Amino acid sequence: MNPDAPRPPGSTTHSVQGGRGAGKPPALLLAEPDEKLAARAMARFAAAGVTVIACHDGAEALLQVGAQHPGAVLLGAPLPVVGAAEVTRLIGRLSPVPVIVGASPDGAEEATAALAAGAVAYVTRPYRIEEILPLLTGLTRGDGSADTLVVGDIELDPAGFHVHVRGRSLQLPVREFMLLRYLMENSNRLVSRSELTQALWGTDNLDSNTLTVHVRRVRNRLREGVGSCCTIDAIRGMGYRLECSTSSPAGAQAKPSAPTPAT
Repeated sequence: MNPDAPRPPGSTTHSVQGGRGAGKPPALLLAEPDEKLAARAMARFAAAGVTVIACHDGAEALLQVGAQHPGAVLLGAPLPVVGAAEVTRLIGRLSPVPVIVGASPDGAEEATAALAAGAVAYVTRPYRIEEILPLLTGLTRGDGSADTLVVGDIELDPAGFHVHVRGRSLQLPVREFMLLRYLMENSNRLVSRSELTQALWGTDNLDSNTLTVHVRRVRNRLREGVGSCCTIDAIRGMGYRLECSTSSPAGAQAKPSAPTPAT
């Protein structure tokens, strides 16, 4: 699917401005095939101060991501024209922003495929706004203009989704980016496993191995990939803490990091 392709016939787009002024990029792009469900969700998001632009199929979602540059995307599954998994994959490749997928029982298989393609969270449909708002806060931190985070030799740009270690680019899948960002925002503080899973997945009822795997990947990318002086320490039975020494680890040599697929 080409995001610059002509707009599909019959496709419509609606926007609702919440707490942010007109002309600013929307905080959320909602691609929801059920127009009544979309209208109800938009009204509740607007009441909560969230700027929303809505469309009703996957092709239009890709067009709007390119045109509007939202802070996050919510895809309803099953999604017509272009499915949620393919939309997620293309967004990750062409214009990386966090994707949340919402599904009723008939869209569960498509939602699972979207998660495998890089979606960062799975919520139920009809939408529970109180479940989604904490996710949006964790993903977008407002209007996307957050300052660059600097901890040790790591520089993280929340708006541009860029990470550099001692000037070298470190490519991270979206979920690992979110994990590193959260730990950097709480550097030198012990962050519990439940706090991390709630912040990253919107639940504290997660397979314990999932978080362990993501932490291990980020730790390895920092130390072995780019030779960072920072590491993620595991405190058994409690959680994790990002700590940085005053210099790079002995013998570590930074290596160019290859792009990795979103997880």
